[in-house]
Amino acid sequence: MNTHPQHIAIIMDGNGRWAKKRLMPRTVGHARGAANVRQIVKAAHAVGLRYLTLFAFSSENWRRPPDEVSALMGLFLQYLESEVAEMKAAGIRLRVIGDRSAFAPLLQSRIDQAERDTAHNTGLNLTIAANYGGQWDVLTAVRAWQAAQPDRSLQELDPAALAKHLSTADLPDPELLIRTGGESRISNFLLWQTAYTELYFTDLHWPDFDDAALAKALQWYGQRVRRFGRTDEQVQHSSAAEHSPTPNLVIQKGIKIG
Repeated sequence: MNTHPQHIAIIMDGNGRWAKKRLMPRTVGHARGAANVRQIVKAAHAVGLRYLTLFAFSSENWRRPPDEVSALMGLFLQYLESEVAEMKAAGIRLRVIGDRSAFAPLLQSRIDQAERDTAHNTGLNLTIAANYGGQWDVLTAVRAWQAAQPDRSLQELDPAALAKHLSTADLPDPELLIRTGGESRISNFLLWQTAYTELYFTDLHWPDFDDAALAKALQWYGQRVRRFGRTDEQVQHSSAAEHSPTPNLVIQKGIKIG
């Protein structure tokens, strides 16, 4: 049985389909989805979650119709301008990961300002992945490692060294990944970081994913057995040993194999 996760990642999918089902433009669905971010952030903060990472815009989403992309950029800017003051007051720290160079200068400026304004907050760590792709993240990390030590061979690069250069280097890997919208794939999101993450898929479209849906996902996570390559018996033994009163017993946890 699992305890409450520290870090949840969410692929917020289904905004356009939510709108289409109601005979509305896709942009209306995205607007409702943006409004739902506020609700879920509050819910995550209320249950004591330490880290929440939201997939807002992938590096592949530029392929969408120009008017939809423009609307998404406008909603992102609007979110930053309307929510940061409340986040600052609530102790929420905001960060944005992804390649910002493709964004308009005003949006880049607002992102920088939002990060500065909330940098010293110690509550929920909210990370927005925008113009982000997992393959981009890994490739960028490899290049950064090589640039930091040009005299070393890539043969010396190991997983721990690479992880230090990922865009999430100072965050724990997510224990739970939620995808709304009825699809069952990761879609190039946190590919390295989700190697041992529990994957939860729901048919609910993102605008309908509410506090109760989040609680249901957390309950499902609580029933999972996280083995990290071990057997059930090893996990049970490790769990029992953790609760043993023997003071000199040393337990090695979280071993990742493969």
